[in-house]
Amino acid sequence: MRILLAGATGVIGRPLVTALEARGHEVVAITRRPRKDAVVADVLDRDALLKAVAGLRADVIVQQLTALAKPPRNGADLAATNRLRTEGTANLLAVARETGATRYIGQSMFFGYGLRPGRTRPITEDEPFGETVGGGMDAAVFALRDAENLPFAEPGLDAVALRYGMFYGTMDAMSLMVGMVRKRMLPLPRGGTGLLSLIHVDDAVSATVAAIERGRGGEAYNIADDEPVGLDVYVDALARAVGARRPLRVPVWLLRVLSPYFATMATGTSLPVSNAKAARELDWRPRRPSYREGLAELVVEA
Repeated sequence: MRILLAGATGVIGRPLVTALEARGHEVVAITRRPRKDAVVADVLDRDALLKAVAGLRADVIVQQLTALAKPPRNGADLAATNRLRTEGTANLLAVARETGATRYIGQSMFFGYGLRPGRTRPITEDEPFGETVGGGMDAAVFALRDAENLPFAEPGLDAVALRYGMFYGTMDAMSLMVGMVRKRMLPLPRGGTGLLSLIHVDDAVSATVAAIERGRGGEAYNIADDEPVGLDVYVDALARAVGARRPLRVPVWLLRVLSPYFATMATGTSLPVSNAKAARELDWRPRRPSYREGLAELVVEA
């Protein structure tokens, strides 16, 4: 297939290009940076984007866009990524119409299930997604909802949404977090945290390839490993993996002052998602069943 990939220079995009080409697909990147054999345009500039793809034919559009260069501190730090998920998605749908693409694979995130504490049972794709959550995070959750619903509503388009867990794995994906852990700049709340679902970058790539080739139009899939883990347990394990001291424990009120977003993730959220549907329908399994296997592979840079 000929695949137009928006976000080809990102943490997921770069290895995804390699994986798709190894499967015999032709990949054309949509990027703002000059690059050989790429569509050079800003996805938020609709007119320039459509001009850049004029006369191009494609089978599949893949959206892997993000504007996050560092971990967000609060909901406002997600504003640029929210625009990519709303305006950017709408513009990529116009690209699908222009290029004749009949398939669309969109990046979504498990945070769209809502930032609520106390959940321990696996969350499936049948549960509500994109509803009000409060805590200053509604805009981000609504943007995830739009990033799914806009393609689902597009006539003649087989759209698939991939609800990824929290990415980890390669130093490319984790350099900022590793740096913070080494400097003890990632404190954790006293009393423990909720459960989060993780996904190694390489497993996210293999799941995306499976979705492009086998995903059912109109469906969303949770893309996560087999073992949800407390954020505190994971960050402690990361510190050990990189030879850092155990992260500091601080009162919840202080964590909220330092980083409202991280405090919400750590104390107000539990998101143990099930990957059973992806295993069943995509014939996909994570090669790293838990964070243990993934962190054991981490090549730590000096």
